[in-house]
This record gives sequence, C-alpha cells and structure tokens, in this order.
Amino acid sequence: MSDLPSFTVAVPLPDEAATAALGRRLAALLRPGDLVALRGDLGAGKTALSRALIRGVTHEDAEVPSPTFTLVQTYDTAIGPVWHFDLYRLSGPDEVYELGWDEARAEAVMLVEWPDRLGPLLPPDRLEVTLSHDGPDARRASLTGHGTLAARLAGTDWTLA
Repeated sequence: MSDLPSFTVAVPLPDEAATAALGRRLAALLRPGDLVALRGDLGAGKTALSRALIRGVTHEDAEVPSPTFTLVQTYDTAIGPVWHFDLYRLSGPDEVYELGWDEARAEAVMLVEWPDRLGPLLPPDRLEVTLSHDGPDARRASLTGHGTLAARLAGTDWTLA
C-alpha cells in the first residue's frame, strides 16, 4: 500500500459535450511529468476523453488519431509535449521502453490507455480516470489523484456546465 495522499471525485458525463468539457478541465490541471492512467472497457470513452484533452491544449480542429495501431502519438501543446499511449497490444511492461517511455517520463504529460500493462512501471504519483457506461450514451468518470495530483484534483471544481 502506498502512503501517498489520494482524492477521488465522480463526474457524470451525460453526453459527448460533457466528455469534451472534462477533457478541457483535465488539460488545465496537468503539467509536464504528469501521468493520466485511463481505465475502462472497450468503448467506454478513453480515446474520446484523450482527444478532447489534446484538442483543449492544441486547437479545436486538431487531428487526433487513436494510437491503437501506432501505440503512441505525440503532440506539441500549450502545456508542453503530450504523449498518448495505447498499451492494449503490449505483451509486457518492458515493451514500453521501445515507445520512448523514458523520454516521455522526463518531459511530457502522458495519457496512458490500458495502464495495467505497465505493471511495476506505473508511477505511484498519477491521476487515475476510470470511465464506465451510465446509460446508452452517458458515461461516468471516477477521477482519483495520487500524490501531488491529489491536491490539484481536490482544488478543482468538477461541475461541468
């Protein structure tokens, strides 16, 4: 068990506009070196949330392809480099080094889909975002900040208007 502080908040996402608003709100919270662990079943909205976050720190019409086949996409943004990883197809944690993991950890905000694939490489100081279905088109996000991200998460208004 970690002795790092943590803070959790639930955010209802009734539609795509709410998911985009959450992405923009998260973007304002993040700094280089932060890791966002994105959890949820296939189709839960991990890539949609990542896309909204990246567009929030680049421009609204930015092309943001899913990293499903490339495994990682990188972006130059207003908050510094953002690396978006999709680790679904990795067979072990060591394979992440081939994707530039050390470089990303040193300088970037990292969005990581399927973070369990990191095993012991998943840092204890992180933001966990768990997305789940809450109706046909609605989702629910559970945000848990660990370590330094706990205070930033707690100090943010998560009401999406």
